[in-house]
Amino acid sequence: MKKIVFVFILLSSFVLTNAQEAPVDTSWKKQYRETAEKINDLVHTKLDVKPDFSKSYLYGKAWLTLRPHFYQTDSLRLDAKGMAINKVALVKGTQQVNLKFDYDDWNLRIKLDKTYKASETYTIYIDYTAKPDEFQEKYGTNDFLGIKGLYFINPTGEDKDKPTQIWTQGETENSSAWFPTIDKTNQKTTQELTVTVANKYVTLSNGKLMSQKKNADGTRTDYWKMDLPHAPYLFFLGVGEYAVIKDTWKGKEVNYYVEPEYASVAKKIFGNTPEMMSFFSRITGVDFPWVKYSQITGRDYVAGAMENTTATIHQEGAQQDARELVDGNNWEGTIAHELFHQWFGDYVTSESWSNLTLNESFADYSQTLWEEYKNGKDAGDAENYSGMQNYLQSGSENKNLVRFHYADKEDMFDAVSYQKGGRILHMLRNYVGDDAFFKALNLYLTTNKFKSAEAHQLRLAFEEVTGRDLNWYFNQWYFGSGHPKLDINYSFDEKNKKVKVVVTQTQAGDKIFRLPVAVDIYNGTTKIRKNIWVENRVDSFYFDAAIKPNLINFDGDKILLLAKKENKTLDEYIFQYKNAGKYVDRLEAIGFAAQHLNEPKALEFYKIALKDKFHGLRSFAMGILSLENENVKKELESTFLDLAKNDKKSTVRAGAISKLGQYKKAEYAPLFKAATKDS
Repeated sequence: MKKIVFVFILLSSFVLTNAQEAPVDTSWKKQYRETAEKINDLVHTKLDVKPDFSKSYLYGKAWLTLRPHFYQTDSLRLDAKGMAINKVALVKGTQQVNLKFDYDDWNLRIKLDKTYKASETYTIYIDYTAKPDEFQEKYGTNDFLGIKGLYFINPTGEDKDKPTQIWTQGETENSSAWFPTIDKTNQKTTQELTVTVANKYVTLSNGKLMSQKKNADGTRTDYWKMDLPHAPYLFFLGVGEYAVIKDTWKGKEVNYYVEPEYASVAKKIFGNTPEMMSFFSRITGVDFPWVKYSQITGRDYVAGAMENTTATIHQEGAQQDARELVDGNNWEGTIAHELFHQWFGDYVTSESWSNLTLNESFADYSQTLWEEYKNGKDAGDAENYSGMQNYLQSGSENKNLVRFHYADKEDMFDAVSYQKGGRILHMLRNYVGDDAFFKALNLYLTTNKFKSAEAHQLRLAFEEVTGRDLNWYFNQWYFGSGHPKLDINYSFDEKNKKVKVVVTQTQAGDKIFRLPVAVDIYNGTTKIRKNIWVENRVDSFYFDAAIKPNLINFDGDKILLLAKKENKTLDEYIFQYKNAGKYVDRLEAIGFAAQHLNEPKALEFYKIALKDKFHGLRSFAMGILSLENENVKKELESTFLDLAKNDKKSTVRAGAISKLGQYKKAEYAPLFKAATKDS
């Protein structure tokens, strides 16, 4: 799932008198969040549902086939939230035998007709009515996803500017608000779903559309079938008036469900999906495993997007018109993110929310992998760097990546599970090498396919492939918190012809990080790489050097997740930009030079930076630049004008026009007027 967080900052002054802050509940710190016990295993789920738009109800019939996991049992507990339970029965051939049950709005406890062994399956029939809005109103919390599972959007059509739709949101454990199930990530079930709706609507669910039957009352019944098992939270139902744009990948259906006015641009938004499927299949060594892949947009959707198996839903913001798409598809990363979940999350599922990293860290990292493949190394590094900054600025350094204590399972959907986890995978890839990294992913996926997994199983896959003990890495990054904060100092001893690098770990507390680091030493264009281990509070490293190097570049690959200070000079940063050359190398140099534009050589360098080969850095250089210094303003004016007229990237032209606007010169009016007619 791609979580979109909107933060509103309210600045206000207030006076507290005779008031005390409410005590903070920290009892959750003592509650171990264990993996759900498996007493009964889901085997197959068959649903027959009909929505009632006038009441926002769902009338449903469910046939659940189960078996005891290991120990024999005479009872069954199901998650069933906010429902009217009309009938519970055991299916015996063509007969139904009523069963006794208790129901408390959350749990449906059923007394079986006998004690079943693990070798025996049984099928339960349940007639029910789901009332998601009433359930949300009665028990609703501040969970960002809500708890009602099934969403009726503008159900009676009162809002003429909004379509009538239905969509579901199962994650975390909300599918059980629209059908009874064992709503845990470590359950897997095959699926059939039959849904009856007005004939004007199209439907989408998991698996393949097997048949459609028009009924005499103006409705239509669609039958969807999913032959491969997946977790209940990944079940999906979508209903609405959509244009369905068809695509294909290796003979499998690939479909894009959009509101009709976006039909003409649907392939511009989602059209890279087949290429993504090929790319992800190649790097994992596992061909896209499901029968089809559809993507649908949903009005008022509660998150960014959700990776329902074979049927991803995106919020309405995915829908961009042709003019917006000129600046680039701002939803491309989310499309990659949700698609990669079809392997990491759907094919292999985290066995508990504590292990959410196995879903979300991989999906987050897929955005870096895709950008690197599709748009080049700079684009991939920019995505990776952005993710790192999001984590570093999140204030999450006290949280483990895999954590068994949290106040609410929703709390796991944070910058640690997403962005930090993605960077940890990036470092692991660098440490073991690409071949080993992707072979280990293949081993993890094929070993655990259609099952649930925990982080240790990922570690074991990497250890089997590499032959290395990686407990130190996983203990530090997966089962530990924080990140290194380094103070890095460079010096040269002319007398003894030695370079000295002193690395001090300044993070608070007793934790010391162990870091494999590449140090690149430059004499002119000649680079010598030294591989070192940082593993103490203070480490000093000495390297032979006949003359003072032009640059000592710590973390030469620019992959470490850290916060750092370095004692580099402007000359060294300019050299770094021109010779080390990676995205982060250049970004650091631009950032440093922007603070020293009173120096002539910094100003001359900045003219070069504004013409960087990567549009993201051209925009960055403009974005952080202040024109309060009149000399800077004068010297860079011609560069801004050239960018505004000639840069190939529309967002760079826009940034340059914004800068020129600060000059307030009438001679630029024709340029500004022409820009208002730009696509």
